[in-house]
Amino acid sequence: MPRLFADITPLKVSPHFRRLWWGLSVSAIGTQFTITAVALEVYKLTQSTLAVGLVGAWALVPTVVMGLYGGALADRHDRRRVALVASAVMWAAVAGIASQAYVDLGNVTLLYILVAIQAGASAVNSPARSAIIPHVVPARLLTAANALRSLSMTTSVMIGPMLGALMIRAAGYGPTYTVDLVAFLFAIYAVWRLPPVPPSPDAGPSQGVWRSVAKGLGFVMTRPNLRASFLSDFCAMIFALPRAVFPAVGAAWIGGGVTTAGLLTMFMAVGATLASVLSGPLGKVQRQGRAVVLAVACWGGSVVGFGLVLLSVGSGQRDGVKIWALVLAGLALALSGASDTVSMIFRNTILLDAVPDHLRGRLQGVFIVVVTGGPRLGDMFSGANSSLLGEGWAVVVGGLICVVGVLALAVWQRSFWHYDSTNPVP
Repeated sequence: MPRLFADITPLKVSPHFRRLWWGLSVSAIGTQFTITAVALEVYKLTQSTLAVGLVGAWALVPTVVMGLYGGALADRHDRRRVALVASAVMWAAVAGIASQAYVDLGNVTLLYILVAIQAGASAVNSPARSAIIPHVVPARLLTAANALRSLSMTTSVMIGPMLGALMIRAAGYGPTYTVDLVAFLFAIYAVWRLPPVPPSPDAGPSQGVWRSVAKGLGFVMTRPNLRASFLSDFCAMIFALPRAVFPAVGAAWIGGGVTTAGLLTMFMAVGATLASVLSGPLGKVQRQGRAVVLAVACWGGSVVGFGLVLLSVGSGQRDGVKIWALVLAGLALALSGASDTVSMIFRNTILLDAVPDHLRGRLQGVFIVVVTGGPRLGDMFSGANSSLLGEGWAVVVGGLICVVGVLALAVWQRSFWHYDSTNPVP
């Protein structure tokens, strides 16, 4: 039985990783408070699923631009210093979001702008922070370390949105955002305690930042396994991410309002957390590309199941909660969360294991663009589709596109299907 559970060896052997893991775990819960509160505040001000989806649109451009730029910075400068500066900007952006809530401005455009600033700073912070991991954790423990990072993130998504929704009910939006401000200080402290991580000696002569970015993108485009890894995540996150419909599902499908919206997010996180907790056997999987394809296909299928639950209920004004529908939706979303976690663990491991250190910052920047920008595009796709088809059919169609897309990718990129972790070829 112990072999089923997550391998905590990285926490035992590396004090730097242990401190970073705890700091980011606390901070991640606060981040979920803000993510949940922004979506609910926008829906409260507009009563529009499309407006909630536009939160992602405003964050998309800074995520893409600053993710690529930040990855290049991480390869050319001390990664610890880059992460600290970006963290300070993120903290300031959340302070602005909290301030607008305290004074009750009710200005959706201002919220969009502050979210965009926060997203851009996060896109610089994440590549630098992730590229540090191979310097504080032995290569043989990278899969275990990624599983622990996934456990931290999924646990925060499991408890953060529900606690955030309860906090909004009890104290309002301002105090909810303030929780994030306090929690984020733990992450800043953990990064501050890391040792300096100067550029790799293999980095070569200094180049312009955007030439450096172009080199990183060229590396991805000419490496079929890395390319397929990123495209598989795009299939899942762009076409089959249902979170933008959660406020509407709580209001007009299953019922329960804000509480149901928080529960739906929590259900996905419960499945993701269970997959992380029981991730012990994943360290022995060698055909990691195959595992990614199957996990993404399972994600798409479970999202289809969630959409079918919505269609079986129908939309309309709800006086109470459809309990049976909430339970079935929860099961489907839990399976989707577990599938996404398995996919993410292996995609992270492939990226950190198969990429040379002097390119890790830039490739982590591309990774952040995919894993952050993909969901932003997914929010837009889901919001726009919901306006055309209704929330139920939008979810079903998106899930089907995901399944077909990732299976087609496996046929196209046969080397990814046969990727072997004992011979990590990018």
